[in-house]
Amino acid sequence: MRGARVTYEPLLGLMIKLRWVVAPAAVALVVVTGIAASRMGGEFIPSLDEGDAAIQALRVPGTSLTQSLEMQGALEKRLMQLPEVKEVFARTGVAEVATDAMPPSISDGYIMLKPRSEWPNPKKTKAELMEDVEKAAEEIPGSNYELSQPIQLRFNELISGVRSDVGVKIFGDDLDTLLKVAGEVQTVLQKVPGAADVKTEQVTGLPILTVKLNRTALSRYGVSVGDVQEIVEIAVGGKKAGQIFEGDRRFDIVVRLPERLRTDIEALKNIPVPLPTPDGNEAQASPAVLGGPPSSRTRYVPLSSLASLEVAPGPNQISRENGKRRIVVSANVRDRDLGSFVGDAQRAIGEQVKLPSGYWIGWGGQFEQLVSATQRLTIVVPIALGLIFVLLFMSLGSFKDAALVFSGVPLALTGGVAALLIRDIPLSISAGIGFIALSGVAVLNGLVIIAFIQKLRAQGKDLMEAVKEGALTRLRPVLMTAMVASLGFVPMAIATGPGAEVQRPLATVVIGGIVSSTILTLLVLPALYVLFTRRRKPDPVPEPGPDAVVAAAS
Repeated sequence: MRGARVTYEPLLGLMIKLRWVVAPAAVALVVVTGIAASRMGGEFIPSLDEGDAAIQALRVPGTSLTQSLEMQGALEKRLMQLPEVKEVFARTGVAEVATDAMPPSISDGYIMLKPRSEWPNPKKTKAELMEDVEKAAEEIPGSNYELSQPIQLRFNELISGVRSDVGVKIFGDDLDTLLKVAGEVQTVLQKVPGAADVKTEQVTGLPILTVKLNRTALSRYGVSVGDVQEIVEIAVGGKKAGQIFEGDRRFDIVVRLPERLRTDIEALKNIPVPLPTPDGNEAQASPAVLGGPPSSRTRYVPLSSLASLEVAPGPNQISRENGKRRIVVSANVRDRDLGSFVGDAQRAIGEQVKLPSGYWIGWGGQFEQLVSATQRLTIVVPIALGLIFVLLFMSLGSFKDAALVFSGVPLALTGGVAALLIRDIPLSISAGIGFIALSGVAVLNGLVIIAFIQKLRAQGKDLMEAVKEGALTRLRPVLMTAMVASLGFVPMAIATGPGAEVQRPLATVVIGGIVSSTILTLLVLPALYVLFTRRRKPDPVPEPGPDAVVAAAS
């Protein structure tokens, strides 16, 4: 402390002497820091390294469960060949308790990794390993793959319905137009630096049996549309024809064609459709359709004479949000922060994609949560800072002194921003919480100095004398407060265990801010106090009376 005092005393005198330069320099530093912070990248929450990985296989809609399992087995065998992989397993389709609705064409795969000490190259990063996993998965054709982490995959899906970090939501009415716009957006998004796993939500490709009725033929034969639709419904989908009882249980009796005929287009074309009887009454279709002997009075024509049947790709799914159709182009972000990536993507899409009238674009995924959290912070932070200022005013009893102490807040933020830039950490909600905590510590140090200077001035000491004595006397408590707070966050700043990604921004902000706050509080705050505080006029000396003159003379 003696060494610190010897070093601090001449610096304090120099700062007070150059106070007309110190104040503008401090303002300029805050402005430059604000500009740098506005250009920093941002993200909602730093991506946690969960240790393991997840790979979701997206196959052609309509892929059977058997085929999906075969393709998933081939994928798992290939991934097991990677030396870092310990185990691979997956779940396909929907379980009996359908908490996660998923068709048989989609499989959620989980890649359990070996301890890093068992890797051939322990220095290999998780990002490099994921690149190897992606290359190995691409060797198995027939699927699109989405790489993520088990918790992160579900987290993204739950908060916004998008499994990736960023989702470009395109809203409109016509499905074909949505697909066209989504293709243009995907092309643009793939060119944005940092984009990975860019793909469009698959809304088509499901094989659908389409029965197109020939209304001219229906009119010629005198058959109604409802009769033909009922026959197709019974033959393909099945229809309830009664119930069977087994004890207390009852089961519906459903009548339909055998499975081998339901998938045979030629057999469906030959389904007999009864024609109206000569007396004009409608014939009963069920005996012939169900394989019973046809009535001698009933005439039949094959279904192909009244309609055309074909199996063609149709809509796989139609997603809606707030009552409007939408399609999502999703992407993951690699080696880049989320905020700057979305900013570049928005500019590129706005310049290169022309939306038809009645169509618009929204942004989802983690970016949606980042925007929401940022909006909340714009409300919470000013309220917190306002409460701090009110408490300062109540403590010091002077608006000017409270403002001087509060000036330590922006000066402390400069160190926090500088520390994030040095460590190449983007702004996040964790860093925002660190800035709020930092504001309290910065104000505390300033309050320690200003309160003691006020006490000395109340005792009648001169402004310069009170400022210098107060700053030197309070050097020890200010340094103690700063060291306790900053050293306490060092383990969080250098942590590498689970959850370290979230702790690191908060600790970095607090440590960097406390360092700058301590330096600026000890040097800048006394100079600002002298600059904005008027000296007290000395008490007037009474004129000496005659007796005092005689006494002085004698």
